[in-house]
Amino acid sequence: MTELSCTISRTINAPAEDVFNAWLDPVMLAKFMLPGEGVTVPKATADPREGGRFDILMVGEKEMPHGGVYQVIKPHSQLVFTWESPFSVDGSTVTLDFEQVAGGTNITLTQVKFLDEQMRDNHVSGWTRILKVLDEVVG
Repeated sequence: MTELSCTISRTINAPAEDVFNAWLDPVMLAKFMLPGEGVTVPKATADPREGGRFDILMVGEKEMPHGGVYQVIKPHSQLVFTWESPFSVDGSTVTLDFEQVAGGTNITLTQVKFLDEQMRDNHVSGWTRILKVLDEVVG
């Protein structure tokens, strides 16, 4: 396992409170956690507290369960959670930083720990699409 990471930023056309809260709401997670064309989320759950768990069932050509545990919840400024999926390695975490800016909210997503560069690059693509859909849903 290597210590690869990826960082993606995007300005979302919505207040920081709305963008932040979308990551804690299972109804919203089902609307934007769509990393690829043809992927749906028929089920999402969230227990939005530090130590609480979320689970997201992504379905494309096959079922892809994702989940994790919220480690840090700083309202409207930062979320940190573990990332568990068929494509991740133990100890992978995602950090989301939210900053209110003119025209919306800048969100910076950083994921650490990938099996290899190809897996990291696949996640860059998936997270980039997820942030685009998030902008469409809350913006």
